[in-house]
Amino acid sequence: MLWEGVVDEEVRALWERWMAEADKLLEDEELIDLVYKAQGERHEHSTTRGRSQTPAEMALRLLLLRHVRNWSFDTLEREVKMNLAYRDFTRIGLGKVPDAKTLARIAQALGGEVIAKLHERLVAMAQEKGAVRGRKMRVDTTVVETNIHYPTDSSMLGDGVRVMTRTMKKIAQRSEGKLKRKVRDRMRSVNKRVMAIATASRHRGP
Repeated sequence: MLWEGVVDEEVRALWERWMAEADKLLEDEELIDLVYKAQGERHEHSTTRGRSQTPAEMALRLLLLRHVRNWSFDTLEREVKMNLAYRDFTRIGLGKVPDAKTLARIAQALGGEVIAKLHERLVAMAQEKGAVRGRKMRVDTTVVETNIHYPTDSSMLGDGVRVMTRTMKKIAQRSEGKLKRKVRDRMRSVNKRVMAIATASRHRGP
């Protein structure tokens, strides 16, 4: 009762602008249901046996806060415990904040498939409100580790010339001889110059 009275009103005034906007979106029942179902599917009897799971609404808001702040789960636990505004935003109030291990398990339970569905629902909501037209959507791509050479200025210059030469050869091939000038491959000279720069950079002195 104390939190819902004076404390709640005073803390709400400390919210950041994005928190107020996100609060409206996170009231959506479909978003909450997606998180609730994902938590319930961790084990066969997750919803009927054992300790009660973290409320889906609370879990969704905690994970959003972590994403916005780019925090670890340990930092998320600590910051929410100390900050009344975060407690209010995540609907924890004066209750117990889930520990870092619990938060990590919740995030693992959601997985990529559920996150994708959450994004789809948010895009649909934005379309319904006229915030976006939905014709294009930007996504983050996965970076795959591979072996590359150390990116020095001279080597990147050589790579640039190599790519441009390859591109011009493709253009010349598709143009069927209609270019006014023949494309000359100068990679041999460029490679020699790159090697000369690399060798010279290893020696000290003027």
